[in-house]
Amino acid sequence: MDEAMPAVLGGTDTAVRVAPAVARQAVQWWLALQGGDATAAQRTAWQRWRAADAEHERAWQRIEAVSGQLAGIPPPLAGAALAAPAGAQRRRTVRVLTALVVAGGSAALLRQTPIWQAWDADASTATGERRTVRLPDGGTLVLNTDSAIALRYDASVRAVRLLRGEVLLQTAPDARQRPFLVHTADGTARALGTRFIVRQHAGYVQVGVLEGAVELRPAAAQGRPRVLQAGEEGSFTRDGAGAAHALDAGAGAWADGMLVAAHMRLDAFLRELSRHRRGHLGCDSALAHLLVSGAYPLADTDRVLLALVEALPVELHYLTRYWVTVRPRAAKK
Repeated sequence: MDEAMPAVLGGTDTAVRVAPAVARQAVQWWLALQGGDATAAQRTAWQRWRAADAEHERAWQRIEAVSGQLAGIPPPLAGAALAAPAGAQRRRTVRVLTALVVAGGSAALLRQTPIWQAWDADASTATGERRTVRLPDGGTLVLNTDSAIALRYDASVRAVRLLRGEVLLQTAPDARQRPFLVHTADGTARALGTRFIVRQHAGYVQVGVLEGAVELRPAAAQGRPRVLQAGEEGSFTRDGAGAAHALDAGAGAWADGMLVAAHMRLDAFLRELSRHRRGHLGCDSALAHLLVSGAYPLADTDRVLLALVEALPVELHYLTRYWVTVRPRAAKK
């Protein structure tokens, strides 16, 4: 940011809406000034734009209000956006930052967007992809489909931030006795020498312990943390942790490329399968109660769907290749 820029007095007025067109102009100016090679003429034009309308200044102040977060965008990515003004990278950048300005400069909103998570992540996977990561301490981490993590290893802590999705972690002994933490949007899971699974849902986190134990620390809860033992599963929101229950026999099988079901409702089975498949995968409500059992390969979801047709009274209805609905099998005439 320009050191000669006027200071923001009294913060920003987030209750007053900034028009999307003005927000987009502010974002374009912000991007143009990030490279450090803006000309004097550009800076003069930017100052004139700010002075031309109170809404222009309000949009700019909203960017200033979250300058710390915006400054965290990797310069190479911002540079790539500037180098290709008609490219997809620049369009995504402008779209995300414009939404931020219109929304009132919410840093939380920015950090929840997929594009920020992609910038912030040390490792990520696309839909249908799984990836194994070797951790700096010798442990391992497996990312499930459509997942992202950021790592922080320093002298006092070993930490993984789950930005989205699901991970299976195998911790390693640490000579410096540093705690191993998994931070989520709703709180933290602390490993107590263990192999465990953490999945971020909308509004809550699910944790399953395969070996050892895990301590659950909801972000806003008071009192002692909840501890899950091997063979247990539990969940927590920001305000507290739920009761523990037995871990499903197939938990973690996805790390080996399998979806294991034991008397799972068809609608729940299809929801899990859809995480590994692009597009829409739906279930007719009349079939939701049907039960599915078996081990199914996640590398070929079409094959899994055909297996369901053979095992259950269902058929597949394709609107397109990426829009599939499981429906009751039509009676033969």
